[in-house]
Amino acid sequence: MAQPDSSYRAAERRIEWLMLALGFAAAVFAGARWEWRAGAGVALGALLAWINFRWLKQGVGALVDISTAQAGTDRARVPMSVYLKFFGRFALLLLVVYVILSRSILPAASVLGGLFVLVGAVMLEVIFELLRGKRGTETHV
Repeated sequence: MAQPDSSYRAAERRIEWLMLALGFAAAVFAGARWEWRAGAGVALGALLAWINFRWLKQGVGALVDISTAQAGTDRARVPMSVYLKFFGRFALLLLVVYVILSRSILPAASVLGGLFVLVGAVMLEVIFELLRGKRGTETHV
């Protein structure tokens, strides 16, 4: 029987790769359908969503590791890099969105559309898990 942790990690890896694949496909489609700036905006939004997902995953994972490692201590010590990744992702998103909206470099709608690749990747992962469960490989305790 597969370990639940490894199943979750595999799902996270699939979501990451699905985000990149969907972002690339959407950027190519937008560039071909409208113009290169729309495709570049979708690609930038998808890249920001991917970075946001990775930094959130790393920040939460680090907090879980730290909390289990320091369970018996009175005061837990959290490294500064965890705070930077956890809150830096908001700063990065806000900075990029501000530059795009204030300078009109790329269409805001295409960047916003690219930010939603996480939703599509999670939906595809859910479908994958449902289909895998139908084949009888689910692991219930």
